[in-house]
Amino acid sequence: MTTSSCLHELFAAQARRTPDRIAVGDGRRELTYRELDEAADRLASRLRAAGVGPEVLVGVCADRDTDLVVAILAVLKAGGGYVPLDPRYPADRLGFVLADCRCPVVVGQRRFADRVPGVPFVAVDDPAATEAEPVAAAARPGNTAYVIHTSGSTGKPKGVVVSHANVTRLFEVTRAEFGVSENDTWTLFHSYAFDFSVWELWGALLHGGRVVVVPYEVSRDPEAFWRLLVEQRVTVLSQTPSAFRQLSRAAAAAGWPDTALRLVVFGGEALRPAALVPWFDRYGDRAPRLVNMYGITETTVHVTARPLTREDTTGPGSPIGAPLDDLRVCLLDADLRPVPPGEPGEVYVGGAGVAGGYLG
Repeated sequence: MTTSSCLHELFAAQARRTPDRIAVGDGRRELTYRELDEAADRLASRLRAAGVGPEVLVGVCADRDTDLVVAILAVLKAGGGYVPLDPRYPADRLGFVLADCRCPVVVGQRRFADRVPGVPFVAVDDPAATEAEPVAAAARPGNTAYVIHTSGSTGKPKGVVVSHANVTRLFEVTRAEFGVSENDTWTLFHSYAFDFSVWELWGALLHGGRVVVVPYEVSRDPEAFWRLLVEQRVTVLSQTPSAFRQLSRAAAAAGWPDTALRLVVFGGEALRPAALVPWFDRYGDRAPRLVNMYGITETTVHVTARPLTREDTTGPGSPIGAPLDDLRVCLLDADLRPVPPGEPGEVYVGGAGVAGGYLG
């Protein structure tokens, strides 16, 4: 894996290595790496014909299933950057994002075309699209891979422009630490409008693993989600701490059964380590390994990592650990001077994960 390649190029190389391995499934449909590659090529050809190329932003309006993965990959293969338009978002939010990104085209399932009126719509599930032609690489690693908007909780949402190189280096610096391989099964649990989904999707596909797309209804039902984890033999799980607390209660209600989990990554909000005591009482702190990670959309998902042990459950605060190898973290005061150990300050991040800026 190298930052001199784009995400879709690394995926295509993986598809050539393991064409018959299952890449993605959603409980109703599974696609091998070859099938996913060919389906994305078909769609990418249509997007190229619609004028998509480098630095062209394409809205993706799709439900969580295999079609969503095809659509995202196709936008990248066409050379564009994808913009999540979660169909469950309010109309005014979708309208704002569309206008902010000036998307000339939207791709998604046909049933959501009316969620984005006034914009040309390319249906990923169009049965008439049957020919698959490999699409010549158009984007460069420095080109935009996606634009994800901040929540807007402190003002108007801002679109964060993230490049292919921002993302590929994330997996370069974490692969050895987490031992990710083609034997792993990941869940795509989070909305693709939340940057945790980037970690979930490409963590699987860039390493030859399998991604299980979790249906929205299952993602809101901890008991059903726990059953999915056990039945699908999921090995790598990403969760916000609040979602994991609910999942732990579901595991307890099920009698704490054995699982295939080997890694659980936390992110998205502050962790209360004391809440992990019941989990550690059953599974210990080695298998699966629990890791708390900190980061924001502007820094490409993750900045720091801290493997958790039982000792952390008695400590104060949310331990976020040390920065990833290609990032630097400083704690500065209001005058941008380093604060002494133990003193409060503001976190500043530098390095290859910092996104290029906000849209516009």
